[in-house]
Amino acid sequence: MITYTIKKLSFLILIILFCSYANSLENKILLKIDNDIITSIDLEKEINYLTALNPNIKNLEKKRVLKLSMDSLVREKIKHKELLKYIDKLDVEEQYLNILMESMIVKLGLNSKEEFNQYLKRSSVDIKEVNKKLKIEIAWNQLIYSKFSKNLKIDKNKIKKNLMSEDNLITNSYLLSEILFDLKNMNNFKKKLDLIKNDINEKGFENAALIHSISESSSLGGNVGWINENTLNSKIKNEISKLSINQYTKPIQVPAGFLILKVNDIKKIKKKFNLNEEIEKIVKVKTNQQLNQFANIYFNKIKKEIKIDEL
Repeated sequence: MITYTIKKLSFLILIILFCSYANSLENKILLKIDNDIITSIDLEKEINYLTALNPNIKNLEKKRVLKLSMDSLVREKIKHKELLKYIDKLDVEEQYLNILMESMIVKLGLNSKEEFNQYLKRSSVDIKEVNKKLKIEIAWNQLIYSKFSKNLKIDKNKIKKNLMSEDNLITNSYLLSEILFDLKNMNNFKKKLDLIKNDINEKGFENAALIHSISESSSLGGNVGWINENTLNSKIKNEISKLSINQYTKPIQVPAGFLILKVNDIKKIKKKFNLNEEIEKIVKVKTNQQLNQFANIYFNKIKKEIKIDEL
């Protein structure tokens, strides 16, 4: 059972802020997660890491940044603890590590690993810590796949039929951002939605995603990249098709909670493609979408079994 509260965390935040401004941050234990701990130094490192990934975090209030970073650390610790039930150590293939690293480099607008390493140094981020974080994500994704791949529901025949029946072979591709949120009590739905909308209007969608989204994309301001409409389920596709650029959907209920999607850009794609290759691309995207939903549900389940105490 999670025993730390926002009020208690706010008190910790005030202490940390005071110490930061005084240039004398003490390595104090802030939380205990079963037998694991999070310290004030851990929190400082996480702030540097998340800010390096998404410089827009600097635009948030200090207390928002600290809460975001603490939540990120708690998620990582819980995932790591769960992984150690199945593996002795984090040992992933180098190719998977390189793929994730290259993705980070591209998103940051950098050109090489050397530039990336220099960027991390300027941001006071240790590349070894980045590698560890990426290994946790890779191992977590592998665990989710091993547990839930048999539950995937993807109809290749339906995908093929849809591809072959497209009028003029023209399709839309959307540059999307997301906010995924859940609720323990549905009575609080309107209050939560009003809070999210208020932050979207005042701080922008990216910052609202940083604050409210429980998706893995939250640290990137909710950015999920370009998504072909053929990979979206009918409910989401229907909501997205109503929007213009810079508009966002009403909350869409999904297995992991409620999803708000924003259209950042739209482009038309004339489809000249190898049918089998296109089918496999769509299968891959749909597989990732469904596995992400299973991952969120599974994480929320194991999180409830973890005891987290403020020290």
